[in-house]
Amino acid sequence: MFKKKYSNFLFTLIVGSLMSLLMTILITFINTGFDNQFFYRFFKAWVISLPIAICAILIVGPFARKLTDKLIN
Repeated sequence: MFKKKYSNFLFTLIVGSLMSLLMTILITFINTGFDNQFFYRFFKAWVISLPIAICAILIVGPFARKLTDKLIN
C-alpha cells in the first residue's frame, strides 16, 4: 500500500494521532466531565494537541531510539 521509505513518517502520524486522541479525550473527560459540549471541547483540544504530538515524536523519536539502542547493547 505505502512504500517502505514512508514507514517512519507513517508510524509518526499513527502514533501521534492515537496518543493525542487518547490523552485528549481522557484529560477532557477528567477536567470537564461528559455533557452536551464534551465532543466540541475534546475536538478543539485535539486540533491543538495533534500537531504538538507529531512534532514531539519527530524531535524526541531519534533520541529515544539511540538511547534505547545504548541501553539494550
